[in-house]
Amino acid sequence: MATDVSPTLALVDTFVNQGKALWGALRDESILYPAIFVFLWQATPSAGTAMLFFETNQLGFTTEFLGRIQLLASVASLIGVGVYNGLLKEVELRKIFLWTAILGTGLGMTQLMLITGVNRTLGISDQVFALGDSALLTVLGQVSFMPVLVLAAKLCPKGVEATLFATLMSLLNGGSFLGSALGSGLTGLFGVTADNFDNLAPLVATCTLLTLAPLPALRLLPSSFPSDAGDEDEDEDEAAGGKSV
Repeated sequence: MATDVSPTLALVDTFVNQGKALWGALRDESILYPAIFVFLWQATPSAGTAMLFFETNQLGFTTEFLGRIQLLASVASLIGVGVYNGLLKEVELRKIFLWTAILGTGLGMTQLMLITGVNRTLGISDQVFALGDSALLTVLGQVSFMPVLVLAAKLCPKGVEATLFATLMSLLNGGSFLGSALGSGLTGLFGVTADNFDNLAPLVATCTLLTLAPLPALRLLPSSFPSDAGDEDEDEDEAAGGKSV
């Protein structure tokens, strides 16, 4: 009987120790404040569902064409990763979030052109405009999302790396869920339905402008990745150790 209890107690003890370490890490301001910002960043409302209904029911986009948009978005996402790694990974965190938010708001407003038909006045078909708009927004979105992943990885202290990273990603998903819920609430508030798009333009404009709401919380972020200095110290120690050998 003792042989059955011992592994169970060891497992419980492991969970308790991991829980204490995780709680201690989350109480650290250098981890807690950026985690709050990441949650707020993802919790802004989205009008994506309303736009999907508009594209299918009003503009007549087929399932095949929507699949092409998704395919292009996947390619654009890879381009966004390349842009970040090649040009922006050394840029200050606050600057990346600030400028991607501002540019994202400007590009998000271009959806109003599709809603009002301005693109057709300019001689650009709905399909071409939707493809280009989706590609640009996806590249910018990936550029702004990459530092979130890097920040989450950098924040994790030794011993609870996997647990804390999973917790931060759950917080990220929780923010996205809240953003979707807020978007649904605003959609109902503006009276936008699957067949009524009279107030779609104000809805999209409101959701797009609200993406700027988390910017005052930028001060919660470190100016650089928190563990950079520690990594450099470790590298120096390893180098010194290597020389002494």
